Parts: sequence; C-alpha cells; structure tokens
Amino acid sequence: MKAEKGNREYFIDESQKKLYQDRGFDIKNDEGTVIAYGRGKTVSYDEYEKMKTRNNELEGQVKELQEALDAMEKPKKGSSSDSGENGKKG
Repeated sequence: MKAEKGNREYFIDESQKKLYQDRGFDIKNDEGTVIAYGRGKTVSYDEYEKMKTRNNELEGQVKELQEALDAMEKPKKGSSSDSGENGKKG
C-alpha cells in the first residue's frame, strides 16, 4: 500500500498505516483506491458555504419532485380500475 501527501509518496505496510494517516497522509491500496484519508484535513469556510447552499438547493428540488411524484400516484376521484363492474361476469 502507499501513503500519499502532496508530492510525497511512500510504500508502507499495514503496521505503518496508522502512523502515516495520523501525519495527514492518504492511504491507498495497490490498485490506487483511497482506503483511509489522512487526519487533520480541513475545508475552507467559503467552500463549506458553497456546498451548504448547493445542498439546500438540491434538498428543495428533491422535495418538489417527491411532491409531484406523490400527486401523480394518487388515484383520481371517481375513477377506478373496474369501472363500477365490481366483478360481474357477463
């Protein structure tokens, strides 16, 4: 596995994983997939506010779409699938 931070990359074994993670290195498996993120990473307040605003917009869209879907799924008054036949056979 590898420990990566900035332009530094070290090949490590399982026993060193926690040490490097505590120092802020991302740990990747042999395929290059991140299996553990380094500690102490932060996001700027501006970026946080952008994501918070975007999240609120998306939650609003989800709510609108769910309401539209619920309205489409409700059966209309006065109509039924058997048209008042109630199982009569001809």
